[in-house]
Amino acid sequence: MSEQISETGWSMLNRRNFLEQTVTGLSSIALTSLLNQESLLAATRPVIDPAQPHAPRQSPFRGAAKNVLVIFCAGACSQLETYDFKPELIKHDGQPLKDGPAVTFQGPSGNLARPQYEFRPRGESGKMVSDMIPHMAELVDDISFIHSLTSKSNTHGPAENYLSTGFVLDGFPSMGAWVTYALGTENQNLPAFVAIPDPRGVPQASVNNWGPGFLPAVFQGTPFSSTQPIQNLTAPETVSLNQDLAARELLQLINREHLQRNPGDSELAARIASYELAARMQLSVPEISDLSTESSTTLKMYGADSNNADKAAFARNCILSRRLIEQGVRFVQIFNGAYASGGKLNWDGHQKLKEQYDVHGEIMDQPVAALFKDLKQRGLLEETLVVWCTEFGRMPMFQKGAQGRDHNPQGFTAWLGGAGIKPGVSYGATDELGFKAVENVSSVHDLHATMLHLLGLDHTQLTFRHNGLERRLTDVHGHVIKEVLA
Repeated sequence: MSEQISETGWSMLNRRNFLEQTVTGLSSIALTSLLNQESLLAATRPVIDPAQPHAPRQSPFRGAAKNVLVIFCAGACSQLETYDFKPELIKHDGQPLKDGPAVTFQGPSGNLARPQYEFRPRGESGKMVSDMIPHMAELVDDISFIHSLTSKSNTHGPAENYLSTGFVLDGFPSMGAWVTYALGTENQNLPAFVAIPDPRGVPQASVNNWGPGFLPAVFQGTPFSSTQPIQNLTAPETVSLNQDLAARELLQLINREHLQRNPGDSELAARIASYELAARMQLSVPEISDLSTESSTTLKMYGADSNNADKAAFARNCILSRRLIEQGVRFVQIFNGAYASGGKLNWDGHQKLKEQYDVHGEIMDQPVAALFKDLKQRGLLEETLVVWCTEFGRMPMFQKGAQGRDHNPQGFTAWLGGAGIKPGVSYGATDELGFKAVENVSSVHDLHATMLHLLGLDHTQLTFRHNGLERRLTDVHGHVIKEVLA
């Protein structure tokens, strides 16, 4: 037997060489583990069939959520008038902020100003919430708050970019585009990612909030609402249904034959897939946008029967978002507030905050609370992550000569509910006046990392190579906020 063992074989059987090889192997395993922890190994990208770019894809690990619903309050909704109760701010009402900034975003600072609404303990947890949002206050035992978010910008457009894309600059993919790039969607007859603008208009960063950035364009969000249908979806009145179907069948035949003559043309395959989705949407979108099938009880619960036209229209958008989630749309982003100077159409309360928030609170409160409760009673929260957010917070002092608060990116609030979220948690905190995050300071990247984790995605591994760099939603930052996870 010994004659059959080569010299190399004897070398491997040598005890000293065996130990050396073992140590080297273990060292390699350890190094690989460390590199992976530091995100220095090559990331694995989703395998996407250009002919079926929205086909559902398996997440790397089992996530609690299958769908995401983001409620984005455009204009920077004040944490001090909603969820961040500060008794010391009441105590020091009318006094200057010691060592505070003399000038903020829009001009000189005035004195500290108490919350413009009374706060009361809510639910079994006793969470203090403002009277401005009595319906949403009923949700406190089902949701988890992050009170220590920070932003990189105090300007609306860049801050909206940061919240939606992870970067203040234009040109980066939105979080919905990243999610649909990674996971596709369960429903092949509807867009994978739908953005629902406020009935009063689009947010300041507009399409950046749902754009694809440098990801393939097929992953951009499709904007439409209960009042603004998808444009150019239906055939002209002069074209009958049979003529339209015949034309589509002919186009499909020509495209398929062309693809057979040009195998491997991914752009052509993607274009054909886009045409075919548009054809299916001619039937599916009008059906899902038709709210006449909703009961009068549901319409009333959401406030869609309100005499306030803006509230009724926003309520219908909330119903639409539930219907989209119900049909398996992967990512839905609904906006409350539109771009407008002076906060007339959004949460930008510079001049007369109380007067403006009386309007905006009435529009948002009942529909959002009803949406959350409706998802829960239908069992949809078990697989849906709901995120309520805004681009930054507001200052604890009024602006000089005004009755409103200036921009504050140093500390603001968001909340999460539904799949994988531990209910009744308040994570992080601002200082005693609500000026600055001081406890468990968190970034938007942390929020994004947490959202991706709940979908079964590692934020450090979900990448796309662009201009020689492995780009990701969280840039080179972000940590999962484990304290809010169930």
